Amino acid sequence: MEVTNKKLILKDYVSGFPKESDMEVICTDRINLKLPEENSSKGAVLVKNLFLAADPHLRPLMKKADNFSVLQSFTPGTPLYGYGVAKIVDSKHPDFKEGDLVWGITGWEEYTLITAPETLFKIHNTDDDDVPLSYYSGILGMPGLTAYAGFFNVCAPKRGERVFISAAAGAVGQLVGQFAKLSGCYVVGSVGSQDKVDLVKKKFGFDDAFNYKEEPDLDAALKRYFPEGIDIYFELVGGKMLDAVLVNMKVHGRIAVCGMISQYTLDKPEGITNITSLVYKRIRMQGYNVVDYYHLYHKYLDFILPYIKEGKISCVEDIVDGLENGALALVRVFRGLNIGKQVVSLAN
Repeated sequence: MEVTNKKLILKDYVSGFPKESDMEVICTDRINLKLPEENSSKGAVLVKNLFLAADPHLRPLMKKADNFSVLQSFTPGTPLYGYGVAKIVDSKHPDFKEGDLVWGITGWEEYTLITAPETLFKIHNTDDDDVPLSYYSGILGMPGLTAYAGFFNVCAPKRGERVFISAAAGAVGQLVGQFAKLSGCYVVGSVGSQDKVDLVKKKFGFDDAFNYKEEPDLDAALKRYFPEGIDIYFELVGGKMLDAVLVNMKVHGRIAVCGMISQYTLDKPEGITNITSLVYKRIRMQGYNVVDYYHLYHKYLDFILPYIKEGKISCVEDIVDGLENGALALVRVFRGLNIGKQVVSLAN
């Protein structure tokens, strides 16, 4: 019942853009697939990881946290952790049994012992051919709920409003854009390549999109696409993009701050010069975290599953196989090279 447990670890804290060489796969530990009977394993579950989500928010965890940080950094020499899809191998928790499929926080390793599984979500519709299991690392997991809560709860859209989304081809941005179109909004996204421009317009139904790398003046670009101003900005990038957006917002506009991927690799974050627009235009700008909206998950499933089955909402996944390609997957995300939701498959 004992097997080797392959893991992806962080060698040391990272400054700047992470490289594949900052991480390594180790196979030095063995794990028993049967939990012991003693009290130390009471309430725990052992899972076999099937899909791991390569998410942008993992980048800040690779830095050494300062005394004022609310983030808990990865510990060098131990496995990375994040959202994933897994199968219960053994359980000492009354709510989980062997064979259950779940999604939630797990380790970047083949098997993970989870001592507080209360935040895991059970996956019930496992026989649905329209819903691949990998979707629970994206559209039916954390990114999906993040997009849903941020757009509908934080932004509170109204039909006919004009919506701008940065990082629009990513796991969250692609969904926000489709939610906005279903809500009767005009939607423009910014992305990092012409292929992604075509993707968000043709696949996800955005009204328009532009490659920010080809726009020397972001303020001018936004005025071109939003001559009357922006009602809702879904923020995933930060930095110069946020600064340009602030002066192009309408009075009483709303900004949902979901992420700032342009800042994650900087030792000193960029400052914002147009912050007074919040006052002059009475803009509501709110940061949020998906954990505050976990209680909406079942409501979200009731909302999203019919749209997926009817083909009214699409998602694109970028899947690599094997933990050996885990570091590559993360680097692709941090450099914006992925198209859609970046996933590492351990299912085989």
